[in-house]
Amino acid sequence: MKYRLLIVSLFASYLCFSQSYVSNMAVIKSELEQTSYSKDSTANALVIYDYGNSFIDKETFWLKVQIKQKVKILKSSGFDRGEIEVTLYKGKSSKERIDNIKGATYNLENGKVVKTELSLNAIFKEENEYSTTVKFVLPNIKVGSIITYSYEKQSRFMNKFQPWYFQGPDPVLYSEYNTSIPGNYDYHVKLVGGIPLEINDAKIERNCLEVGRGGTADCTVSKYVMKNIPAYKPEGFTTTALNYTARIEYELSVYQGFDGTVDKITKTWKDVDQELKADKDFGKQISKKSLIKGVLPEQISSINNKLEKANAIYQFVLTNYNWNGKIERHDVSVKNLIKEKVGSVFEINLLLENLLTNEGFTVYPILVSTRDNALATKIFPVLSEFNYVILKTTIDEKDYYLDATDKYLAFGELPFRTLNQYGRLIDFKDGSYWEDIIIEPFSLRTHRVKLDSFIEDEFTGTIQSKYSGYHSHQQKREYNENPTSYLENKINEFTDIAIENHKVEDFDISKSSFIEEADVTLEPEFIGNKIYLNPFLIKFFEENPFKLQERSYPIDFGYKDIYNYSIQIKIDDDLTVLEIPEPINYILPNKSGSLLFNSELNDESLILYFKVQFNLPIYAPEYYPYLKKFMDKVVEIQNNAVIVLEKQ
Repeated sequence: MKYRLLIVSLFASYLCFSQSYVSNMAVIKSELEQTSYSKDSTANALVIYDYGNSFIDKETFWLKVQIKQKVKILKSSGFDRGEIEVTLYKGKSSKERIDNIKGATYNLENGKVVKTELSLNAIFKEENEYSTTVKFVLPNIKVGSIITYSYEKQSRFMNKFQPWYFQGPDPVLYSEYNTSIPGNYDYHVKLVGGIPLEINDAKIERNCLEVGRGGTADCTVSKYVMKNIPAYKPEGFTTTALNYTARIEYELSVYQGFDGTVDKITKTWKDVDQELKADKDFGKQISKKSLIKGVLPEQISSINNKLEKANAIYQFVLTNYNWNGKIERHDVSVKNLIKEKVGSVFEINLLLENLLTNEGFTVYPILVSTRDNALATKIFPVLSEFNYVILKTTIDEKDYYLDATDKYLAFGELPFRTLNQYGRLIDFKDGSYWEDIIIEPFSLRTHRVKLDSFIEDEFTGTIQSKYSGYHSHQQKREYNENPTSYLENKINEFTDIAIENHKVEDFDISKSSFIEEADVTLEPEFIGNKIYLNPFLIKFFEENPFKLQERSYPIDFGYKDIYNYSIQIKIDDDLTVLEIPEPINYILPNKSGSLLFNSELNDESLILYFKVQFNLPIYAPEYYPYLKKFMDKVVEIQNNAVIVLEKQ
């Protein structure tokens, strides 16, 4: 039995639990007396004990999965933990079964432990074409209750051995998974998430299975344990939870029958490359001159400058063909796209590949998995995990990634949905390989405020706003689709300032920038002759987006970005500066980000400058407490900074 286990750390020692909890299914009084979990005061429930055991039954040769769980209910919002659902899949010739459902609720009443068992009347089944859902509801649940349940699932579907989720919406004190896998089943085994295993033991059990005519199989018996697992709580600046939820998954690689037959289930990338080359939905749609004959106008074909020509071809596809929102590699036809003018992402980007290739550019498709679709597995090919295609071309020794589904993307920009770390670059000549999708340029958002007049207790001036990269896309889209609505929203966005005039100074749908300017009027707060002014007429962050006590998954912005803000106030004979905010210079670890807030006062003006910079598109979970503190400072400065002036 061969194991290919990723990201595994081996620990020999056991971690001691609090004396209030025991890591088994027994319920003791001290567990019921507990009212909270110190490591996560927000937890609705606490999984005390989580146990699984998967093995091949020696008599039926079915896969048996035994599940046991013990959960402490900490809040009323955790009552739904007592509503258990188990999905049983149906195949053409077999369907999964469930047996031995047991459950109980334990409460402390008058100092005594009272047990209420699950009734058979509380077990329900819902049938559909492809699965059966079994539901059971545990009785008498209260805040402080402990629930226990167990069941056994039986299955003949061995291609995907039973996965195990160590992590879920609640913190877990102890999670153990045991497996016994016959040697004639060779699985790829993948540990997902960055949480290390406390225990990772494996041994060989000889002759664990016996078949007719003396046939036997040895089994690999494994035990995996994690302890003190934080809850997976969704928060902003991340991709799908499937990327980071701690679990073990299995993919059948090779099955060896007792009769000597060998069935290779999982192929190599070399095999997959050949399949893709012959695929009618992929390889048969790539670099086919016959598909795009006469499509590209002569005025584009005659452009001599390579970059200008590539950009013109890109804009031609954006202008003439619309994306229908579909991303699947299914029924792909570049020919139909040319005829209908509407198509899937595969059709649109493979049309672009054909047009560029026909004009002499070297172009490679890259299969990617979008941000909401989980990261693609790297250790073995799973084509079903890829749901999108982008392109890569190199012009004058510079690489460009291309996607022609969104007319608000400039040449060389990718949709935010595709920024998911890496993809598989398909090269039918030299073989495919993994390509890191790295966005090098910073995306910027800049606001420059000038208050150059103070008359009749009002400031007047201008605000110039510049957006570039990913910060420009929404601005371009909203302005282009409805300029009137865009201005109305801009006016309604501000409560403390009045916009008198507004104009867009730089807007080109094909460029990665958007610049606008507005004339504004501001009536400051007076206390006597003193003016109290928050210099941030525009705020980047109204509140700290990071609120968790602990975060076990990366902070994924997708791209590097910079926020700039400056305000210049003209100081004449009518105004005196009494107080300005203290300067702040704060650096994230390893210079991965910075916060700068400073001021400059001279005889003519007061200038405040504020800059927030994130130098990484993705921050490891270890950065979370630093980012949280960093954003606390950012929000505090924007909300509480005060300039005090005196009217003469």
